[in-house]
Amino acid sequence: MSEAVARHVDHGARHPALAHHFEGLPEQKEAAGLGMWLFLAQEVMFFGGLFAVYTVYRNLYPGAFALGSEHLNWKLGAFNTAVLIGSSLTMAMAVHAAAVGAQRQIVGYLLATVALGSTFLGVKVVEYADKFHHHLVPGAHFRFEGPLARPVEIYYSLYFAMTGLHALHMIIGIPILLTLAVLANRGRYGADYHAPVEMTGLYWHFVDIVWIFLFPLLYLIPMHAPH
Repeated sequence: MSEAVARHVDHGARHPALAHHFEGLPEQKEAAGLGMWLFLAQEVMFFGGLFAVYTVYRNLYPGAFALGSEHLNWKLGAFNTAVLIGSSLTMAMAVHAAAVGAQRQIVGYLLATVALGSTFLGVKVVEYADKFHHHLVPGAHFRFEGPLARPVEIYYSLYFAMTGLHALHMIIGIPILLTLAVLANRGRYGADYHAPVEMTGLYWHFVDIVWIFLFPLLYLIPMHAPH
């Protein structure tokens, strides 16, 4: 049992995490869940627009997209995919630990998720630096030889837009995870109250799922492009 709960279990005392406009923690959790699912729904629409643009231009310039994809390191992409899958596992374990009130495990799994997420971002920094070095960043300094230079630039515009937006979601998520870890270490979460951990888990899993689609669409085009 968490310290916060232990101080408020007697005689029906109001839980410190319960907002004044809710009658109980179950109602508050249900409202939080609804809010998170609505947020994720608009995120799906937001990323869906990018995927739609990608689909249109890939059908227009299949050769250029395959050519641009050849300059990506699919091994680094595969490594990052494994890293994110691992982070989804540790995040799920953090939610489970919170549900059973295992305080130390909550902190440990949250920090493991942060470490894996940071590893992912570190690899993206290496990949982005390589694209800058080879002048593959769309704009005035973009350099690509051949008649397909312009459509290849479109490919890289989508690459940076989609992976950059995805990375931004992770950059936002990591401080949230660290905050949860600090609060968990102070005994804030337990079997009766762990909605913030669970809602953050939904967000993190969504970010991971988006990458599962980005990896093959951006990195593996040459492997299934028509010859």
